[in-house]
Amino acid sequence: MKRSLIARIAVVATAALALAACGGGGSDPLQNGGSGGAASGDTVVIGSANFTESQIVANIYAQALQAKGVKVDLRPPIGSRETYYPAIQEGSIDLIPEYTGTLLQYINKNATEVEPDAVYNALKAALPQNLTVLDKSSAEDKDAVVVTQETATTYNAKSIEDLAASCNQLVFGGPPEFQTRPDGIPGIQKTYNCTFKEYKALDAGGPLTVAALKNGDIQAADIFTTDASIVTNNFVVLADPKDNFAAQNVVPLITKAKATGTTLDVLNQISAKLTTDGLTKLNAEASSDAKPSLQTVAKNWLSQNGF
Repeated sequence: MKRSLIARIAVVATAALALAACGGGGSDPLQNGGSGGAASGDTVVIGSANFTESQIVANIYAQALQAKGVKVDLRPPIGSRETYYPAIQEGSIDLIPEYTGTLLQYINKNATEVEPDAVYNALKAALPQNLTVLDKSSAEDKDAVVVTQETATTYNAKSIEDLAASCNQLVFGGPPEFQTRPDGIPGIQKTYNCTFKEYKALDAGGPLTVAALKNGDIQAADIFTTDASIVTNNFVVLADPKDNFAAQNVVPLITKAKATGTTLDVLNQISAKLTTDGLTKLNAEASSDAKPSLQTVAKNWLSQNGF
């Protein structure tokens, strides 16, 4: 791994660990006990992004594989796709939960597919030779433009299209990368002719974004559709009638060398059981007053689903 990539990963990982619900330690998440690079050839090195849902699914993968005798090295949260995708390309990690639509548009900024199967097939074709995606789950978690009930009422907005004429009066908040991703601010501007007054870089649908929306520091936000905060705070998810956000089914992204045998079978079994409602419940459990560890949340899901 090049020095520049290691440095960039370390910086982003430090910030991610500060935000992540199951963070801990300040070491480089792509190092294991101080040794850089990938683990031994028979170990599946699992990573996750810097938001709770990704970390829960990564824990589900890890625990299910371990129960079947697969050697696993679960790394601390890495950061955004801009950080972890180069890492899996270079072999520092072997497996990470992904979302079909956003990954496709990250790889191919000109991708136009929006329906689940079309997105999935285009993604498989777009991946580099050393990577593959296994079976996609029915579970879908999409980026969404979310507003408070008050804002929705003020602007009579049920969709992004309804809000478009007033976007120049509103401050938008979300993770830094959403400001430049094709289906982020550039996509919203292009698809709906919606240019916000200001963009505030916060976190990936986490406590900073939720608090800013509640407090009125921002009037619209990028929050994932399975986030428990939407129901808790009576937020409104604006419809996306022009499909700026493509299908985003949860899918294991894995190096082809590790996509064999028991690993392949177990991950496909997980995808067969994972649903959108299930994701929402996982997020709600993780954010409940009991504050269970994400390892416990993952273990409970596996038990409830016969693993």
